[in-house]
Amino acid sequence: MQRQFKDYFFVTLKGIAMGAADVVPGVSGGTIAFISGIYEELIESIDNINFNVFKLWKQDGLKVAWRTINGPFLLALFSGIAISILSLAKIIKYLLHNEPILLWSFFFGLVLASILYIGKQINSWSPSVFVAIIITSIISYYITLAEPFASPDSPYYLLFCGFIAIIAMILPGVSGAFILLILGAYETAINTVNNLIEGVTTMNLDLFIDAIIKFFLLAIGAIVGLKVFSKILNWMFKNHKNLTLAILTGFMIGSLNKIWPWKLVTKTRINSEGLEVTALDESILPSSYVGDNQLVIAVIFIAIGFAAILILERLGKKKTTA
Repeated sequence: MQRQFKDYFFVTLKGIAMGAADVVPGVSGGTIAFISGIYEELIESIDNINFNVFKLWKQDGLKVAWRTINGPFLLALFSGIAISILSLAKIIKYLLHNEPILLWSFFFGLVLASILYIGKQINSWSPSVFVAIIITSIISYYITLAEPFASPDSPYYLLFCGFIAIIAMILPGVSGAFILLILGAYETAINTVNNLIEGVTTMNLDLFIDAIIKFFLLAIGAIVGLKVFSKILNWMFKNHKNLTLAILTGFMIGSLNKIWPWKLVTKTRINSEGLEVTALDESILPSSYVGDNQLVIAVIFIAIGFAAILILERLGKKKTTA
């Protein structure tokens, strides 16, 4: 596909939208790619990245290899994603510490609407679809109750989280941030991005090195996961779409427990920065919450999150019919 500079500029803008979606649990970067009309090109470009590219580079030069993997498109897209993640990470960190109920309320509305959005795409409600939804809902719910099998600061656990979370880039409907949230590594990932920026701006070498190591662990896990999952998930989506959507729907239904805004902390841990953070918590009723439960404004934020997905869905329909 021949593109001009302005075309790549718009690809970067789409990347910014994807990055914003992937920072927020409940909205999928894959969904944004699907809505904006670049999903198939993204999948095909990723599939083209393999060891044969290095042979092509050696035989025909870097320019030919770069064009073979649709390099200009991927560079423009991932630049936008990076810009968005770096810009939003600090805001998310602030809200996590200062307005957790309102932030989780917004996320709850996003995921609630995403469940309906994905479920509506199932066009054949066979017994296997119902069974898949029930089983994955139960499994997902119990995952939210379990303590992560390793500290979110553990190198091996970060590799694993990056490996799993990349599903969001491949399949519309699943948020990478949401998967990190379920795995207990969401806040660690946000802090890693913020510490990376802070380490550079304050010339704090120790902070920068720690952040860059964690960042590359997540990135390496994501790259490996990208190649492992891309063909499998793309094949499942094309050949067993209803079953795949049912699994995604059930997964998100069960996971609502994780982002319920009102929590009671039952166990804490000390993170790599020496701060006490939540290790385990349980969902409680707003009336049982100690302190200001912010119920009215929380409900408003749930509605805002829910409406955001409906707006994205309408934009998607307009894109399809255009």
